[in-house]
Amino acid sequence: MDYQTMLAWALPVGVGMAAIGSALGLGRAVGSAMEAIGRQPEAAGKIQTAMIIGAALIEALTIYALVVFFILQGKIGG
Repeated sequence: MDYQTMLAWALPVGVGMAAIGSALGLGRAVGSAMEAIGRQPEAAGKIQTAMIIGAALIEALTIYALVVFFILQGKIGG
């Protein structure tokens, strides 16, 4: 098995794993933030701001995985 075949299999799997990890992380972060807002509604602004910053960082990792996918996809063609 050459490296092009391994890339053809590994790239979609890697992006899929990044998407699943991002979805799980975002779900947990948003769920925890909603629970915190429910317990302390007067702090909703601070909690929401922190949640949005955290969600942006989580999504950035998924976007980096997608960028690496497109960069390495050019190596498959040979």
